[in-house]
Amino acid sequence: MQEQQDRLVTDEQKEYIANAFLSALKNNDWESMRSLLVPEATWTLPGSSLLSGPARGADAIIDRAQALKKFGVRFQLKHILYGLHGFTLSLHNTASRDDLILDEQVAIVCQVSKGKISDIATYLSDVAGIEQFFVAGIID
Repeated sequence: MQEQQDRLVTDEQKEYIANAFLSALKNNDWESMRSLLVPEATWTLPGSSLLSGPARGADAIIDRAQALKKFGVRFQLKHILYGLHGFTLSLHNTASRDDLILDEQVAIVCQVSKGKISDIATYLSDVAGIEQFFVAGIID
């Protein structure tokens, strides 16, 4: 019972965390992003691209976010959706490189525990698109 109470966060807190996470991502504010994550947080991304799979720990999550930015991904917030133990960022992500265009709908589902993000799962409208876009040899 106490664990369940510890996990409950108000919708206002979820909105703050959601906006702060997206702001940190857009502004390359990695220390702010780190402050929003529990140290052992995990971020999963589907597919078999260079960025796919689990990123375990705050450092790995920040590395993934930095890689997304290096690939030129732009993030447009459509909605913040609220759940009992977290929130979902509904995004429209775009990027381009040569003749290759990334244009997809994304849901980033974040679980919140004790006021910080504990788990992130990304759901994509075009997994094949990221597999073509996030390839080795493009970023350092």
